[in-house]
Amino acid sequence: MPSSRRSRTVTSSTAPETPRLTSLVARQDVLLLGGLVAVTAVSWLYLFRLARDMDGMGHCAEMMMPGADGMSIGWILAMWVVMMVAMMVPTAAPMTLLYARFCRGHSPSVPAVPPTSLFLVGYVVAWTLFSAAATALQVGLQRTAVMSLTDMKLVSPAAGGVILIVAGLFQWTSWKNACLSRCRSPIGFFMTEWRDGTGGAFVMGLHHGLFCIGCCWTLMLLLFVLGAMNMLWIAALTALVLIEKVAPQGDQVARAVGVAMVGGGVWMIAA
Repeated sequence: MPSSRRSRTVTSSTAPETPRLTSLVARQDVLLLGGLVAVTAVSWLYLFRLARDMDGMGHCAEMMMPGADGMSIGWILAMWVVMMVAMMVPTAAPMTLLYARFCRGHSPSVPAVPPTSLFLVGYVVAWTLFSAAATALQVGLQRTAVMSLTDMKLVSPAAGGVILIVAGLFQWTSWKNACLSRCRSPIGFFMTEWRDGTGGAFVMGLHHGLFCIGCCWTLMLLLFVLGAMNMLWIAALTALVLIEKVAPQGDQVARAVGVAMVGGGVWMIAA
């Protein structure tokens, strides 16, 4: 669809809302927001329970060792998928709710929940693809004894320092800035990426997820340095991504954190 046509679709005017329509909109907003909160809460509860079980059960390390039956590989993939949902769905909430608003503006009488749900599914699919790549990387690191099975982080501080430096430098790249600008400007994203229909909702969610991966993939790699199941660092990275996306000076925060990462990486290598 040409950009101008997409713009007209997103900014289409609507008739004044009747009390009945206003009530319907309010119910839809509550349903959507409640769904986002529920998905996020369940994911975080699963991660906390998993972290607790790993601390209290010594056989978890053996369970995580990738075996020939592929069961443990599936377990690692599920862990990464749930972790990405817990971390990234909250940061996508503003974009998701704005998409529901645009859907209502385009077709006020049509419920916005179904297409908005598909938008979120597309977003999660993108991060599932990332989770598959992270799983493959973790399996390779574990099989070569480069990654600890107990705390799920790199054994070598020097290797961790290199990753920190790379992640810090990436915070200053044009790639990071281009992808982050798409996440920080929801209206701009929909003006250029808008597609009609349920299939279009999924594709837009997928594209939004890919842009998020483009600006956050190095931050996710820090989990190999800090501990893939270290709940404190998972929460800290989630907060950082949210600040980068929605804070007024989020792009400047990203660059400042990049400087700190480079400094931390140099310190790890030197130490």
